[in-house]
Amino acid sequence: MNISLNSKSVLITGAGGFIGSALVQSLVESGARVRAFVRYTSRGDNGLLRLLPAEVRQHVEIIAGDLCDPDAIIKAVKSVEIVFHLGALISIPYSYLHPVEVVESNVLGTLNVLQACRAYGCRLVHTSTSEVYGTALRVPIDEDHPLQGQSPYSASKIGADKLVESYYRAFDVDTVTLRPFNTYGPGQSARAVIPTIITQALTRDVIRLGNLDAKRDFTYLSDTVDGFIKAAQTPGLAGETINLGYGAEVSIGELAHRVIELVGRPVRIEVEPERLRPEKSEVMRLLSDNRKAHRLLGWQPNVDIRTGLDLTIDWIRKHIDLFQPGRYAL
Repeated sequence: MNISLNSKSVLITGAGGFIGSALVQSLVESGARVRAFVRYTSRGDNGLLRLLPAEVRQHVEIIAGDLCDPDAIIKAVKSVEIVFHLGALISIPYSYLHPVEVVESNVLGTLNVLQACRAYGCRLVHTSTSEVYGTALRVPIDEDHPLQGQSPYSASKIGADKLVESYYRAFDVDTVTLRPFNTYGPGQSARAVIPTIITQALTRDVIRLGNLDAKRDFTYLSDTVDGFIKAAQTPGLAGETINLGYGAEVSIGELAHRVIELVGRPVRIEVEPERLRPEKSEVMRLLSDNRKAHRLLGWQPNVDIRTGLDLTIDWIRKHIDLFQPGRYAL
């Protein structure tokens, strides 16, 4: 029998982010008692939590701190039953420039969360990424596919995943690791490729991109959030790693043409060398095998790419002031 989240006390790290803020809303609506951990800034910036409906925000306890501060994490986790760990530095281009900061946040930050979950006996839903697989050696990619650190970011996430595995094996911490494949949807920043394409298609005559041949498996936001909820509700998952991917691939070039068609403006596509990854670092193909998620969670994606792009274009069109179209965002 699935676990009810009604009245459960939960913590979300990275709560101000794209997936984290959507998860906060879903958990509040399910009746959970939600504590949101956001990175402290002197501006008091709570990220995308500020865009949530007021009736949702009023039920969220916001705690600001840093994942690398073990004392802040211990205090945030105290009295919590389930921890959703989404906090991380996620930009691949940024990881080329600042690998130390990325490793400290993603590896040591995860260690601090694990230590707190061990101390308080919490269940941990840990966020990995499809980037840990690197360029597909076989498709579709199942959870037993080799891990390949093709960027400092992906290497940091492999390290974090292995720490989670070790705390399950060594200390019997109740962990489940989820590997989303290229989540997209309303609220995502132009650091990601779909908002990069859409913002330029809406406002400019040229869309500037990096590698047009790379293929990705895009999963709509609500489907990814549903996977997180199901992972928290489903008993008997300790030690498991589960892919959350739609199960279809599209090249970046083809994706750009689809967006141009949906936007309805004549726009050219150009490759900008600055946006290309180093050759051996480029991940050319990601395609999810999601059968394990279906078998263990009863999860399946419901939003196809055409519907998801329509919804995302509509949201970005209404919030274009939040973006700087054409600017290469790290």
